[in-house]
Amino acid sequence: MWVSGILAATALVQGEAQAADQTASMTATNEPASADSRYGFLHGLDHRSYYAEGDFPEPFLVDDSGLEIDEARLDWLHAEARGVKTDSVKAEVEKGFGLLTLELEVPYVRAVAGGETVRGFDNIDLGARYPFYQLVSPSGFFDTTFGAAVELGIPVDSAISRNTEFVPKIFNDTKIGAHFTLQSIYGYSMLFGPGEEGGLRTFEYGGDLGWTIQHSELPLPGVQQFIPMFEIAGETGLNQGESGRSAVLGNAAFRLNLKAIGRVQPRLGFGYVFPLNSNARTDLRRGFFTSLVFEY
Repeated sequence: MWVSGILAATALVQGEAQAADQTASMTATNEPASADSRYGFLHGLDHRSYYAEGDFPEPFLVDDSGLEIDEARLDWLHAEARGVKTDSVKAEVEKGFGLLTLELEVPYVRAVAGGETVRGFDNIDLGARYPFYQLVSPSGFFDTTFGAAVELGIPVDSAISRNTEFVPKIFNDTKIGAHFTLQSIYGYSMLFGPGEEGGLRTFEYGGDLGWTIQHSELPLPGVQQFIPMFEIAGETGLNQGESGRSAVLGNAAFRLNLKAIGRVQPRLGFGYVFPLNSNARTDLRRGFFTSLVFEY
């Protein structure tokens, strides 16, 4: 998650300084439930589920859990703490194979404090996710998907990337009615390698609320969908002196899903990031998130 990158980069640089249109898409889900709609392992999946549309809004701080077919993404997060400024840029590519989504993330971090600068690539992340159970009401008004995911962070031996990270996760994507979406994800992060962080275990969690407004409801020029969003993303240490320490961030954001240019649909997002508890406030006072997604 972005939370880990923000807090890790901030802590490192402080140490260095001290030392030196949707209605159509819902037609299928409005059909009555039938035995034929179930499929997959133990008939856990449902052909009527909205998850297969691949149209859940892309989160910001929270790990993405929706189905993506072909997507490229570039995110920039500028974070400020007391005497510290951090810029994190992440390039990401996602590819779908049926209901399986594979992803590749390449993040770069630059942090400045007290005249000291720490910069470098963070772990290169490889990820995969797949749904295992879906429940859709007869009318399609309620539609929820549970799934499993895994992430492997490969270190590049930079100033901020020296430990391998392995994170198994579970997620839920829920759609209620024509507008409301809730995406949540929970992960168990394990770090392997040298230094004080080797062996660290962390519980990661996040939730994303979205309200999708179609162009017919809010006719903004060039905008197909306007999506106000609110996120909560946090992590809690489980060992090595960090046990019970939680840092929680909030993000008030929105996405503009622009009209397609040929086969490509740009999706532009902006967010304001802020701490929600005292531990997060120590490492971050405020942040500004910009996200550009290309679905093709």
